[in-house]
Amino acid sequence: MTPSFAVGDIQVQRIVEVAQPFMSPGSMFPEATDDDVAAHRHWLEPHALCPDSGKLIMTIQSYLVRTARHVILIDTCVGCGKDNAWFAPWHRRTDAGWLARLAAAGVAPGDVDYVFCTHLHLDHCGWNTRLLDGRWVPTFPNARYVMARAEVAHGEANPNTVWTESVAPVIAAGQALVVDDGYALDDQVWLEPTPGHTAGHVGVCLASNGQRAIMTGDMIHSPLQCHFPDWTFRHDFDPRQAQATRRAVLEDACESGRLVMTAHFPAPSAGHVAARGDTFDFTYLANA
Repeated sequence: MTPSFAVGDIQVQRIVEVAQPFMSPGSMFPEATDDDVAAHRHWLEPHALCPDSGKLIMTIQSYLVRTARHVILIDTCVGCGKDNAWFAPWHRRTDAGWLARLAAAGVAPGDVDYVFCTHLHLDHCGWNTRLLDGRWVPTFPNARYVMARAEVAHGEANPNTVWTESVAPVIAAGQALVVDDGYALDDQVWLEPTPGHTAGHVGVCLASNGQRAIMTGDMIHSPLQCHFPDWTFRHDFDPRQAQATRRAVLEDACESGRLVMTAHFPAPSAGHVAARGDTFDFTYLANA
């Protein structure tokens, strides 16, 4: 069974699609230098940096959140059959292991009440839909898909294959819940605007019994960015805004102690942040 952890009375599990070497630090972060990486190689290898390829190890995963009221998925990975010209390993995948791991966690697609989308990039919304009789249909037939209004507006104005395969079919099925900044499902689950990586990027916040957490989506991609928070990801929509958002979220995590649930850090992916001068340290959550 996938290890789980709790945020108060909320139960959380990671449903992993793939964890593998992804790109070199310099390819991901234009500001990175070989000397920067070399100075941190001692703690990066082999957990977060592949010593053979020199590529950062990235996890593609969802968070399964179970409250007393709802079964929630935060982000839905790459999925199967989706077109992707940019990164060949994601192009028309046939491995449906993610669905099997969701089932192993005790959840069938029909059990999911809400899908929260931090943003609308392929590796975060691919399993929003699956191909059935030649049509893309919502994978989770009883779920409302929560999407930020600014993110949807940008997608509508700039449609691509992610939009046509993984988002538009959800809207056409009447299952999209397009929301404004600060949307709250209830007093335990709500959205926090975290713009920069995309136009309408959001974090998903959890709270229960005095404990707090945030699932950060692509606000941060690698533990290296804790030590170099001003490094921007090569595909950030607004790099300067992404820098400011990252620092603000990390500083808040230091001050509040809230758990940070990352999308792409290596297992166990969730942890706590502490200040390190004007940068940060990330301590992984034990047994997650």
